[in-house]
This record gives sequence, structure tokens and C-alpha cells, in this order.
Amino acid sequence: MQMKDILESCEGFNWDDADYNKKWLKHKVSKIECEQVFFNNPLIIADDTKHSESERRWLLLGRTDMDRRLFVVFTLRGNLIRFISARSMNKKERELYDEEIKKDTKV
Repeated sequence: MQMKDILESCEGFNWDDADYNKKWLKHKVSKIECEQVFFNNPLIIADDTKHSESERRWLLLGRTDMDRRLFVVFTLRGNLIRFISARSMNKKERELYDEEIKKDTKV
């Protein structure tokens, strides 16, 4: 099953408030921003094989409605997206994401 199909079957988001508070304090990424990236294109998703020992995880590069570029790590719990980590993209990630935007806008 492809990631697009998996995401289409998701019914919402799952939050651990203690984890969320750590994300907010460390990276100033809100819940709304984390959720928005799933609805804006392009969306770059890759397997996080390095950190998928106990459960499968994915890495995501995406942007919020206000065009903030985020790097997100998530897993799936049933039909819910569970956030592991979220922060602003670093320089290398922004460059990769911008290349993807260029590909999407070519006519």
C-alpha cells in the first residue's frame, strides 16, 4: 500500500499532550501547524527506517498555510496520525523541498 493510500484512510490526529508541550517549548511548532502540512502540497514523505524499531515511522517535509516549512516525524496508530517530532526545516531540507516545488510548477 502506498503512503498516499494510507494517508487517505486516516481519520484524524492523535496527540500526547506531554509530548506536544515539549515540541512547543523547544521548537515553537503548534498543533495546527503540524496538522496543516498534511493538507498542503507538495508533501515529501519517506520511511524513517533508522528509527522504526518498535513501530514504523515516516519523515515528512511540508508547509503550513502561512508557508512555514516543517520537518515532521510521525507514525500511524490505527487510522490516526501520531506526531513524534516537529521543527522548522534546516537549510538542506528547505533546498530539497524547494526543488520539489520547482518540479510541481513546471508546465
